Amino acid sequence: MTEYGYDIQKLFLELMLHDAESFIRVQNIYNANNFGVKLQPAAEFMQEYSEKYSTLPDRAQVKAVTGTILDEIPHELDQVDWFLDEFEGFTRRVELERAISKSVTLLDKGDFDPVEKLIKDAVQISLTRDMGTDYFYDPRARLLKIRDKNGQVSTGWKNLDDKLYGGFNRGELQIFAGGSGSGKSLFMQNLAVNWLSAGLNGVFLTLELNEELCSLRVDAMITEIATKLIFKNLDDVEMKVKLKAKTFGDFRVKYMPAQSTVNDIRAYVRELQVQTGITIDFLCIDYLDLLMPVGANVSPSDLFVKDKYVSEEIRNLAKELNVVTVTASQLNRSAVDEQEFNHSMISGGISKINTADNVFGILTSMSMQERGVYQLQLMKTRSSAGVGQKIELAFDKDSLRITDGGNDPNDTPPPSSAAKSIMNSIKAKTTLSTPAEDTSKDKSDIMSAKLKKLMNKTA
Repeated sequence: MTEYGYDIQKLFLELMLHDAESFIRVQNIYNANNFGVKLQPAAEFMQEYSEKYSTLPDRAQVKAVTGTILDEIPHELDQVDWFLDEFEGFTRRVELERAISKSVTLLDKGDFDPVEKLIKDAVQISLTRDMGTDYFYDPRARLLKIRDKNGQVSTGWKNLDDKLYGGFNRGELQIFAGGSGSGKSLFMQNLAVNWLSAGLNGVFLTLELNEELCSLRVDAMITEIATKLIFKNLDDVEMKVKLKAKTFGDFRVKYMPAQSTVNDIRAYVRELQVQTGITIDFLCIDYLDLLMPVGANVSPSDLFVKDKYVSEEIRNLAKELNVVTVTASQLNRSAVDEQEFNHSMISGGISKINTADNVFGILTSMSMQERGVYQLQLMKTRSSAGVGQKIELAFDKDSLRITDGGNDPNDTPPPSSAAKSIMNSIKAKTTLSTPAEDTSKDKSDIMSAKLKKLMNKTA
C-alpha cells in the first residue's frame, strides 16, 4: 500500500504545475486540506489562483507567496495515468481517515445515523472517468441497454403497463397517493402478489399495520378466500398457500416502527440477504410519510423538507439495491371528493413528486368499491406520455384482489342499452312522414303542386 508522505504529496503538486491538464482532471476531488501542514499553503494558493485567473501560478509565484519550493519536472514523462490513480487513492484515504475521526465523535454522542453516510461518501470518492454515452456510436446497443439494464418489470396490470410502456424500472421510485382508507396498502400488497406470482423475491415493509394483518390480506389475495372466512377454512388456506410457495418468489413481511429511517431498511435488507442468500427484486414500503430522514435534523411537522430528504434517500436505496421500489403517500384534505388530482393535493407538497419517477392518484368511493372498481390517475410519469390519463381496475371486495378490468376512463363510453332505447324512441317520434295522398307521386310533382298553389294565392 502506498504511503502518501511529504515527498509524494510534493510530487503531486509538481506534476500539476508541470501539466495543467492533470490539475483540471482532479478538480472534482481536489481538497487542499488533504495535504500535509507544510504543503497546505501551496495547495491552497494553487486552488485560489486557478479559480481567480483560470490558470495555474508558476513555481516562482508559489515560492514567493507560500515559501514552498516546488521543483521543475526535468522532462516530459508519461505518468498521467499513474498520477490520476495515485491521487485518487491518496484523496480517498485521507477523506476516509477524516470520516472515521468524525464518526468517533458522533458515536460518543450517540448520533449513529450520519456515520454510515460519512464512511460511504469517503469510500466512494473517485475521479470522473466515464465520458457518458456516445449518442451516434451504436443506437441499437444503446436502446437494448435501456431494456436490459433498467430491468423493467410488469406491474401485472396490462392497463397500467400500456400507459408506462411496459411497467416499472428497477432503481426507480413509484408512489401511490390516496386519502385515508383509499387502498394504498391494498395496491402495494396486490403488486407484491403480482410480482411473487412472476417468481420475483420481495419485501413488504409496514410502518403501520402489524405483520400478521398484512399477511392475512395476502392470504385472501392468494387463496381467493374472503378475509372473514379465512379462519373458518384454515386447512384449505394452509394447503393453498403452501402450494403457491412452490412456484412463487420468496416473500417477507416486516414491521418497522414509525419514524424509522432508510438506514434501518438498508440494514434489514442486507441482513435478510446474508441470512437467506436470496436476491431481493422488489421493495414495498408502507409508507413514505411515516419515515424520517437519515442525515438531517428535521422536525416531523416540516413535511416538505422531511419528505424531500426521505424520498431522495428511498430512491438512492432503490438504485443501490437495484430493486423495483413502491411506496405510498397521503393526499391532503383538498383532494376529498375530487375526481381529478393535482400535485398540490399531495401531503407535504411537491418535494416527493419531484423525486419520484411515477406518481399515481387512487380514485375511489364507496359506490365504486361496491361496484368493484378502482381508478388510478397518472399524476407523474418520468418515461412515458401517460400523465393525466386514468386506468380502471377491477376490485374483488372479498378476496381484496385488484385486477385488470373495466372501460378505459380516457375514452368516451358507448351509450348504454337504456340510452339506446331512449334515443330510438326520440328518433321514432321525430321522423317526418310523407302525406298519404302524396306517397304515389314523384317528389318533383309534389314541389310543383305546392309552388302553383302559392302563386295562385299571391295573384
